[in-house]
Amino acid sequence: MDCEARPRPRRPALAIMAAVAVLAVSLSACAAPDPLAQQARAGDNKNYIAGDGSVSEYTSASRQSAVTFQAPLFNGQTVESRSFQGKVTVLNFWYAACGPCRLEARDLQALSQSLQAEGAQFYGVNIRDEVPTATAYERTFGVTYPSFYDRNGGVLLAMASFVPPQAVPTTLVLDKQGRVAARILGVADKSTLKALITETLAS
Repeated sequence: MDCEARPRPRRPALAIMAAVAVLAVSLSACAAPDPLAQQARAGDNKNYIAGDGSVSEYTSASRQSAVTFQAPLFNGQTVESRSFQGKVTVLNFWYAACGPCRLEARDLQALSQSLQAEGAQFYGVNIRDEVPTATAYERTFGVTYPSFYDRNGGVLLAMASFVPPQAVPTTLVLDKQGRVAARILGVADKSTLKALITETLAS
């Protein structure tokens, strides 16, 4: 009789090790450096940053025709995009449960106030919420500029060339002719957005 002890497979331990490896990969992905933050620190003034949080600028010659849409605001007023003529208009796509939207909300509000006298106007474009939810969000973050009620996706569809359906938040800067001059996919860095608006105002 062979009494020699035979090692048994250590499957639970292997499973735990595999799970730890997966968790480590996930955590490393979450900790990946933010390209927008890296560029801001580098100060190299590139016009485009690849990946999430990317910033794109469009020269006057490369801009498409003026955006065209008509949509209701949460207050019931209907606004046509042709009314944007003569002003630099900022459109920010958001919804209340969007974490990144919450991160940028107060910065957007501050910019809307500080740049208003220079000829810039801000509109939110809410793609998901009903009035009570949107109103609670605006009250929480002190947002005073109006938002379009866009659950039917009319504004989003009109901006389809510039706003990927799942890219929320997205911020567009329209020039005085109503053409898209710049875009930020992801959280809008305050200083970056201010520079984009100021440059568009001067053009």
